[in-house]
Amino acid sequence: MRIGAKGKPFYRVVVKEKRSKRDGAYIENLGTYNPMLNPAEVNLKHDRIQYWVGVGAQPTETVKSLIKHNPAAAE
Repeated sequence: MRIGAKGKPFYRVVVKEKRSKRDGAYIENLGTYNPMLNPAEVNLKHDRIQYWVGVGAQPTETVKSLIKHNPAAAE
């Protein structure tokens, strides 16, 4: 879900119904992605991402890449 001003993108990683609009209502906010910082800032709720993928949610290619390159911290 894109938010932010023109030319200054900021994204929320959200769970949505497939047929909903890009910036329409969403089910749950799972994190943020700010590509304007160097390096880009990524904050993800890995436990909730695992839950949604476990119940059948299909992440987009971009979100798959964000998850792959920002693994959960070992606790």
